[in-house]
Amino acid sequence: MSNLHDAMNVQLSNWAVLYVKLHHFHWYVKGPHFPTLHAKFEELYDMAAEKLDELAERILTIGGQPLSTMKEYLDKATLQEANKGGTEDNMLGQAVQDLQALVAGLQQTAKLAEEAGDDATTDLFVGQIGELQKQIWLLSAMLG
Repeated sequence: MSNLHDAMNVQLSNWAVLYVKLHHFHWYVKGPHFPTLHAKFEELYDMAAEKLDELAERILTIGGQPLSTMKEYLDKATLQEANKGGTEDNMLGQAVQDLQALVAGLQQTAKLAEEAGDDATTDLFVGQIGELQKQIWLLSAMLG
C-alpha cells in the first residue's frame, strides 16, 4: 500500500501547488477577458481545494499519511509554481498544461489503486479525471 500512498501524495502535492498557482492567476490576470478569467480561476481554485481535501481524507482512510506542508508539496509535486507576470493566454495555456499533467498523474495513480484492489480510491480518481477533462475542454475553447 505504501507505493499507492506515495503516488497519492504526489497527486495531493500537485493539487496543492495548482491551488496556489490558480490563486496567482486569479489575482494577476489582466486584459480584455479579465472578468471571465478572474471568475474562472476562482472556480478552479475552489475545485482544487475540494479535491485536495477529498484526496487527503482518502489517504487517511486507507491508513496513509497525507503530506501537509508547502515544503513537502513542492518537493513531491510534478507541477511547477506560477511565474510572475504573464498574459491571459499564457495563464490559460499553463492552466491547460497543468490540468493535462494532473490527469496523466491521476490516471497512473488510479491504475495503482486498481492493482491494489482499492475500488473506492480508483473511483475517486476516475471522478477527478472526468471533472478535469471537462475543465481542459472549456479552457482550451477559451484559448481558441
